[in-house]
Amino acid sequence: MSQKAKSKPSRTKGYKETLRTLQVELVKLQKHLIKNDLQILILFEGRDAAGKDGVIKRITEHLSPRETRVVALGKPSDRDRNSWYFQRYVPHLPSTGEMVLMNRSWYNRAGVERVMGYCTETEHEGFMRSVLPFEHMLVDSGIQLFKYYLDISKDEQTRRLKDRRVDPLKQWKISPVDKVAIKHWNDYSAARNEMFARTHNEITPWHVVRADNKKQARLNVIRHLMSLVDCPDKDEHAARPDQDIVFTFDQESLSNGKIAL
Repeated sequence: MSQKAKSKPSRTKGYKETLRTLQVELVKLQKHLIKNDLQILILFEGRDAAGKDGVIKRITEHLSPRETRVVALGKPSDRDRNSWYFQRYVPHLPSTGEMVLMNRSWYNRAGVERVMGYCTETEHEGFMRSVLPFEHMLVDSGIQLFKYYLDISKDEQTRRLKDRRVDPLKQWKISPVDKVAIKHWNDYSAARNEMFARTHNEITPWHVVRADNKKQARLNVIRHLMSLVDCPDKDEHAARPDQDIVFTFDQESLSNGKIAL
């Protein structure tokens, strides 16, 4: 048996054991959340096939479904399009004792809607001007808000989108937007960079996840989340993310290779 074949099971086992340890920490966090009537809202953004589903699944896998909700809104209705932009998201905000994870959020307007022409320039600019006051209002009301952007390379996105088309278990993930994701790579990069420049701030900062390696991304998002939340029972050692994988956005990361161009 080759050395590669021998090492693969041990690496898998190591990942599973580490994930279980971190999921135990998440259960501790949820107990603290419920006991103290806290509210947590986590936004996950990123290109198509960046791995948002996988990260969310590992976070919620062993949490109480009564106090944990995953929100993945579909295409807006006519009523949504004729209402205040944030209105469709407000009913999904966490109540006391709840954790809500949004698989794409109001930042759709800064990304997919902007690139694909689903909103006007006026609507996009209105969003950019109002999103931080909206988020700061949520924070002032007691919601702990965390924003993650999962970043992948062009080669990795190409590989994952191709895999979706041939894997019968991933057919539900295919969307019309997938077909033009690579074609609009540069447009998405420009939209992402503008989003970071205009919506990264001290109160609700962006945290970037280098997600070409799915397993490392999942583990380190959990570690990073645990590092941000005040939970007296948490294992401080387990709450130490790899800063090369999860880091707070800064302009330099756009030029030093930490974020895919």
